[in-house]
Amino acid sequence: MAAGDTEFPDGPVRGVRLLPYFDAYIIAAQPRERLFPRAAFERALAGGQAGNYPVLLVDGVVAGVWHQRRQGRRTTVTVQASRPADGTAGTGAGGTGGAGG
Repeated sequence: MAAGDTEFPDGPVRGVRLLPYFDAYIIAAQPRERLFPRAAFERALAGGQAGNYPVLLVDGVVAGVWHQRRQGRRTTVTVQASRPADGTAGTGAGGTGGAGG
């Protein structure tokens, strides 16, 4: 939890988050069709089971999956989006970003 992030928002959830494997929000959310729209439903739910992949959450909805690779002191994060970053419908490819340490 981020410092000071202790209140529930009054309006819709906004922002981008990377949720880990078996995150409680992803596992418990119902109905799954609302949280996992179209391509995200197929990509992030292995055999209908939530939690098998870490997910990209955009405005409270699953928008793809992500992976990390560690090599020494460097961690590279790869995001595979199931929709374009502008939020329009589609099945676009994600980008890759890295962070050195």
